[in-house]
This record gives sequence, structure tokens and C-alpha cells, in this order.
Amino acid sequence: DQVKTGEWVGDCFLYTNNSNRLNYFVGGETMTLCHLDQEMYMLGYLPKEDRVFLIDKALNVVSYKVLLSVLEFQTAVVRDDIEAANEILPSIPESEHNSVARFLESQGLKEEALGVTKDPDQKFDLSLELGKLDVAYEILLQIPEADKDTTDTQSKWKRLGDLALSTGDLPRAEQCAEASGDTAGLLLLYTCTGNAEGAKKLAVQAKELGKTNVAFISLFLLGRIEECIELLMQTGRIPEAAFLARTYMPSEMPQIVIKWKADLTKVSERAAQALADPAEYPNLFPDLDWAVMVEQHFKKNRDTLLDASSYPEAAKDLEFDLIDIFKQQAAAQGAVAEPAAPPAVDTPEPA
Repeated sequence: DQVKTGEWVGDCFLYTNNSNRLNYFVGGETMTLCHLDQEMYMLGYLPKEDRVFLIDKALNVVSYKVLLSVLEFQTAVVRDDIEAANEILPSIPESEHNSVARFLESQGLKEEALGVTKDPDQKFDLSLELGKLDVAYEILLQIPEADKDTTDTQSKWKRLGDLALSTGDLPRAEQCAEASGDTAGLLLLYTCTGNAEGAKKLAVQAKELGKTNVAFISLFLLGRIEECIELLMQTGRIPEAAFLARTYMPSEMPQIVIKWKADLTKVSERAAQALADPAEYPNLFPDLDWAVMVEQHFKKNRDTLLDASSYPEAAKDLEFDLIDIFKQQAAAQGAVAEPAAPPAVDTPEPA
């Protein structure tokens, strides 16, 4: 900066510059007190009045308030005389505490700045930097109801949640994710901790927020295939719903195919007629009746959730052919090989 006129007050340098600003410099930081309307020259600073006096070319004198207590406080901080600074602090009006806190932060005294500032935004940022999650959490709880859904507030909740997650404070991370509507973060948290009840709540919350991808994954992990199919149907993903039913819930296929045909007819009636309904063409769906039996077994056991620790053994079950296992069990019990096999019909001997 280019100085025009100036004066030292302790370790603080008050001055005017070529840009017609009244500044002061202390501890490596330059702060602007005011923007001048015209070119002015400094007459001096009167500590008793807490004012700096300036004069223009027409000999008009004006003054601006500069608290001596603030200058003395900043001088003590620059000199590393924290004890003296603490003695001066009570004499500084609360209206100046935010500027004092910014100065302390610029000097690397963030803990002290947190104790001085009255600005909730600065206090929140400082509490995050210092790892004081409880302080940051209390600040966010005090936000007025009208501002809770703003982008800035949601961003703060997410920042606090990310910090809580990185420090292993999972309950706090969950609270922040719920407050910010961070469904993806909640999905990560619940799947990592095996929280089935949390996943159930998340599925409902995600659907209300329109986050259908998160809702679908939550329901799928819980084995709620019927609700997955319904969600796909509601979002116009009828073909995906049909293939999901073909794999996991074959008993649902006929009703889905009917809706798929009706939807596809709007585009191509010929293509719609090419879709095979399992109820009409069971021969095109090998082992369909066995698959329905496996589905019934799945429905009976899906509420029994396995712990993550059982994965090494449970992973081997993925290689099993369940339809083949059911056939073998039926054969061992003397049952027929095909549950829906047509009755035998005696055919006459040819003449």
C-alpha cells in the first residue's frame, strides 16, 4: 500500500492511502476503517477521544472513531503479551468483538478467537477447525426455523457430518446427515454399521425426498423385493421391474407383464404382443414353478438378517443353485421331479 499520511499508535500504524481509505496496519494485517469521500490528510490521533482527525484542502476537519482499547489489545497480541491482552479485553465493547476475533484468528490464536467472537458463522468455522464438534452442533441447533432449509445451513450440517465421520463419531454423523437430508451419507453409514432399522427409516425418507435410487438400494438390501418392484413401477421403470421380478419374485411377473404390455402399446403394439406372459406361455419359462417355491422359502426367511461377521461362510451360499437343491430334496423325499408336471395320459396303441 502507498501511504500518504500516517501516525504510529503503539505498534499500530494509522494511515491514509492513495485510494482515499483510512486504514491501520498491525501484526501483518491491514484493516480498513472507512472509505473517504475525498482526498484527506491526517492531523493526528487523540487517545482520550478515541478518534483520529483528518483535514481536507478546504480546511474542513472530520474525525473517525478508533477505539484505543482495540489498538492497545492488538498491540499486546502482536507483542505476545497475552496476559496484558486479556486484561484489556473486558474494556472493549461487544460491538467490536467480531473484529477483534478476526484479528486473533489472523494471528493464529483460534482458540482465543472462538471465545471472543459473537458471529455464529465465524464461531462455527473456528469450532470445526479446532475439532470442537459439540460447539458446532449447538450453533446449528440455534439457527432460526426459517433458515434451516437454506443451502448454507445444509452445507454446514454436511461439513459437520463429514468431520464427525472422519473422527469416528458415528452418532453425530448420523444426526448431521439426517438434518441435512444427506441420504447418500446415511446409506453409507447404515450399510457400514449393519443398521437395518436405520435402513428402513432411510427408505421412507428417501422416497419422500425423491431420492428413489437410495430408497431402492435400502429396500433391496432389506430383501423388500415387492416394494422395490412397486418403486420401479411408480417411476416408470416397468421393464426393470419385470426383470427384477423374473430374478427374485417370479410370482409377480404376470401382473407386471400386463402393465408392461399396456405401456409398450403406446409405442409399438407389435412389440407389446411379442412379450410373453408366464401365465399364458409357461413353456417359455423353464422351472418357473420351482422358482416360485424358492421364492416362498425366501419370504419366510428374509427377516433373519445375518451379521457382517458371517460373510466368509455366507458368501459360499451365492454359488448354490437353489432350484437344483429343491429338486434334489423333492427327489429324496419321493416327490415328483416337476411340481407342475401335467398328468399322464394313456395313448392308444396304433392299429
